[in-house]
Amino acid sequence: MGRQLCAVLLVVTALTGCFANGAAAEDGAEPVRTIDARAAGNSDRTRFVIDLEKAVEFAAFTLADPYRVVIDVPELDFSDLNENSRDGRGLVGTFRYGLIAKGKSRMVLDLTEPVNIDESFVLEPLEGQPARLVFDLVPASREEFLEGVGKLKSVGTLPTRSPLASVPTPKGPGKMVIVLDPGHGGIDDGAIGPGGAKEKELVLNFAKDVRDALKAFGHFEILMTRDDDTFVALDERVEFARTNGAQLMVSFHADTVTQAYVRGATVYTLDETASDGVSKALADKENRSDTIAGVELTDKPDDVADILIDLARRETKNLSIAFARRLLGDIKPEMKLNKNPRRSADFRVLKAPDVPSVLVELGYLSNSGDEKLLESPAWRKKVAARFALSIEIFFSRMPKNAG
Repeated sequence: MGRQLCAVLLVVTALTGCFANGAAAEDGAEPVRTIDARAAGNSDRTRFVIDLEKAVEFAAFTLADPYRVVIDVPELDFSDLNENSRDGRGLVGTFRYGLIAKGKSRMVLDLTEPVNIDESFVLEPLEGQPARLVFDLVPASREEFLEGVGKLKSVGTLPTRSPLASVPTPKGPGKMVIVLDPGHGGIDDGAIGPGGAKEKELVLNFAKDVRDALKAFGHFEILMTRDDDTFVALDERVEFARTNGAQLMVSFHADTVTQAYVRGATVYTLDETASDGVSKALADKENRSDTIAGVELTDKPDDVADILIDLARRETKNLSIAFARRLLGDIKPEMKLNKNPRRSADFRVLKAPDVPSVLVELGYLSNSGDEKLLESPAWRKKVAARFALSIEIFFSRMPKNAG
């Protein structure tokens, strides 16, 4: 068909280039409004259509295990879509959408089976009809699907800057670097409470309150892996802390469970063998954040495997555990803790071998009491002050040669 002329096949040598920070539009341009998004058809052929106020360029690629089609576009305004706009049909089981980086949005289609992208094209607005971005999917064997992984279908060119691939922030003289890491973001909402509160928004607000409280001490350089509604991959969060020479990284999250009565904060440190089944399940869930956002998961080998690296890891683990204990003691007067508040599990975001790191589950959004507290600005500021004080005390009492 003539529309096939609009589809360009490019070989991509590194899929990480698809997790771009920029957009095709000029900086400061208003996001393009999304009118509708839907899947139609059956298991023999499924069409996925995005209605837009104007035509945009796009890039699409596939990822395996699980089978996904990932569509990257300049920043879109999804406010006209609702939760029903996530329902799939035919070869599309479900789909999700959101910001993947500054100026760039993403849609991820979860597939019911392997597919080929038979056609992909953009239609300009015509005679009262909106612009349309169209993908036609047809069944494929697993072998055919895997052959297509790492190949990009695109119209136009999207920039390829990583969200955190910036020059490290210069440290003030003698200042210690603290990295605050609000979980999830952008296309990845994280947990959602019964009242509609989104984890990505609550933990970002809390991290900002901790940042502001830490600034008052005057001798910390506080960096954040994200300070807006942007997705950041797990490995990029870790690398950000390492590149900036962080002395501590604190990652913030909020969990959900089926038992609505479960509540309270929990502090986790890294351990390949989880302290209990609940911790393992939580780590597995949090480690799927990249999969949700359409990021290809890779296990990076150690840079060096020798006794010095092993000693560094041990020291980092010991400092992480020491801080976790310190933090729990300091926040207890102001914050309800889980009945088992000190745990460990194999979280990807805690794997920096040279940066002491903890992951804090601030509470359970499945519990209406915790959800209400996390939405309270007054409560957040009070507890954030405790977090900041705990960091201050921890470093003030640390031997000068520690770490």
